[in-house]
Amino acid sequence: MTIQYGPSYVREIAPYVAGKPITEVAREFGLDEARIVKLASNENPLGMPESARTAMAAAVAELGRYPDSNAFELKAALCARYGVPAEWITLGNGSNDILELAARAFVEKGQSIAYAQHSFAVYALATQGLGARAIVTPAVDYGHDLDAMLRAIESDTRLIFIANPNNPTGTFIEGGVLEAFLERVPKHVVVVLDEAYTEYLPVEKRYDVIAWVRRYPNLLVSRTFSKAYGLAGLRIGFAIAQPQLTELLNRVRQPFNVNTIAQAAAVAALSDHAFLEKSAALNVAGYRRLTEAFDKLGLEYVPSYGNFVLVRVGDDDGAGARVNLALLKSGVIVRPVGNYGLPQWLRVTIGLPEENEAFIAALQKALATD
Repeated sequence: MTIQYGPSYVREIAPYVAGKPITEVAREFGLDEARIVKLASNENPLGMPESARTAMAAAVAELGRYPDSNAFELKAALCARYGVPAEWITLGNGSNDILELAARAFVEKGQSIAYAQHSFAVYALATQGLGARAIVTPAVDYGHDLDAMLRAIESDTRLIFIANPNNPTGTFIEGGVLEAFLERVPKHVVVVLDEAYTEYLPVEKRYDVIAWVRRYPNLLVSRTFSKAYGLAGLRIGFAIAQPQLTELLNRVRQPFNVNTIAQAAAVAALSDHAFLEKSAALNVAGYRRLTEAFDKLGLEYVPSYGNFVLVRVGDDDGAGARVNLALLKSGVIVRPVGNYGLPQWLRVTIGLPEENEAFIAALQKALATD
């Protein structure tokens, strides 16, 4: 007799599969690591800013002691940037941590969480991990249908996840549309607005999300230092919400969930405006190059507001996997998205110019032989 440990809803979870690391691809296909291009995980191709590297080196001397659990300096920097009290900020081990904390803090087993089709996989994982019930609303043009999400709210719904821009599709909800949605959501339902890619938005698309946090006590905004700030390996994110929400988050948050090195790097990166501007400019140019190549190849893609593009590489359900394998053999790592219900598509992170060119060349080769 085989003993089954843990509740059934945990056993049914499909573990999160991250983008393949360069070392794994090198081993698997016998390739030179130095020639492999990774465009799979929406990392900043510039790496980390030098300001963060310097701050990290200075913080090494304190690693024999526990981190500041309250992260005074980082919270002070965030307060100065966003004009909110420290009590409105919660830190996470990446924004992924924030998303899971929100589910644990606001939802009981058996209650429901709503999110859109083709949205970030962690929403489903956080829901399943609680034994909560998922309400998945159909996507429209690969993005959120907010009217459908409003209609889907049930008496036991306690949380709604919205990504803006959305991962993996790159779609964006205009500020006026999003604010109208917030106005109509019942006040007992917490809305988590996941803005992991907001720094890549053009100025004309930005909205005053802090004003919304002040107006809507059920709104929690999640941000990360992993993308535009280039600190993915340090795992640091944060949430901004009114105290009635953050106080609950801090009841379930691990005491030292953000390490000393990450805190120091984030303080430095937050004020490195030149690095952010360079990252955004590189992203705009890279997006233009990739989409021009897709147009030339006759490939459908979803217009993106993040640092990646979702591109359709075939018509049958095996297309994404086949082309992905061919790219791997050429030393190019992208992200297949069959687990998002998009088996004909690949998500491609925008890289450095030479990385984009390597991907385009490998893609042309892969399509020619597919």
